[in-house]
This record gives sequence, structure tokens and C-alpha cells, in this order.
Amino acid sequence: MAPFDNDSLFDPTAETAPESGGRRVTRADAEAAVRTLLEWAGDDPTREGLVDTPSRVVRAYEEFFSGYDLDPHSMLSRTFEEVDGYNDIVLLRDIAFQSHCEHHVVPITGTAHIAYIPENRVVGISKLARVLDAYARRLQTQETMTSQIAHCIERALQPLGVAVIVNAQHQCMTTRGVNKPGVSMVTRRFTGLFESDPAIEQRLMNMLTA
Repeated sequence: MAPFDNDSLFDPTAETAPESGGRRVTRADAEAAVRTLLEWAGDDPTREGLVDTPSRVVRAYEEFFSGYDLDPHSMLSRTFEEVDGYNDIVLLRDIAFQSHCEHHVVPITGTAHIAYIPENRVVGISKLARVLDAYARRLQTQETMTSQIAHCIERALQPLGVAVIVNAQHQCMTTRGVNKPGVSMVTRRFTGLFESDPAIEQRLMNMLTA
């Protein structure tokens, strides 16, 4: 599939998916590509154990990359203003996620902490986890995903600050290449008070270790 805007939408569960130039990639095309890869790897895609593998892989990809069919911004469209003056940190921590590296299409697994300081409105906490999944279930780099989540929350809620911290292991590093198991990567994106006020940042760090 040709490159496209990572924040654009398409439906990977449909019989066809878009490609630049107007061509449609069909499910049959995708399954044929898997069979080609199996042959290239040195196996026989017609043997019993592999005959249904192409269709299974395509179904798995529909699940892995379902985020392209989701609009993270719409997930935060319903907000609540009845907060009785609450203006302190709202933190959702240790949210497990799975993604895939856009360079090698291998898993990225980890956890994310998402925090914001409301000014006039809050959002249901499950929506923060849904935003994470919407971006994680795309081909990604961890740095991009971290920024995307923060930007989405900031745009939707217009809070006093947003903090996103992601800690993940990349199989492109742990199972191939340099083969360094146990190594994790940490990224963070802070805006507003989390970025400008060291005391607020420290309070967040204290909450994460409490």
C-alpha cells in the first residue's frame, strides 16, 4: 500500500482499501501478497498448515490496523462542564497498548500515562484510552504517536496542560537487528502547565510513582 497521511481515515475491514492514484487494493490482492511472502521465505503456501494463512493474516491486519477507521477527535467530542470547579490533574496511568513499527511492521507493546489539567470541561476517562488505541492501531513510530495523542487531547479539550508518557518495547530491536531484549523506549510530550511549570511536572511524577 502506498504511503498516506497517518491521521487520515480509511476502512481496512472493507473488501477494498484505498491507494494513491485511485487504485483500490482488494482483499484478494492482500492475500496474494501474503502468499508471495510465504514463498519468498522458502515455504509452500499450498501445504495444509499454510493454505489458510493468507486469509488469517489479512483478518489479523484488519484488527492490528483498525485505528485507520477511527476518528480520535470525535471520541473526545462529548465533554462535561459540571466539575464543581475541579482544576487539578486528571491522570490515567498504566494503559496497556499494542502498535506496530512502521519501519519493520513488527509489534510495539507497552503502557502509556495520559494526564491533563481541565480548565472548563472534562471527558470520560475511557475516551482517553480509546484515543490511545485509535493511534496505536496504525503503523507508527512511538515519537509520532506520543505527539498525536497530546495534540488530539489539547485540541478537543483546550485544557491548561496535557502530558503523555509512553514506555514501550520494540520488537524491531528486541527480536532482530541488535537483538537487545528487555530494552524499553520512553517518550513524552508535555504542553501548557506541564511544560512551563516545574512544580506541576513534579506533582505528576509523584502521582505516577505513588
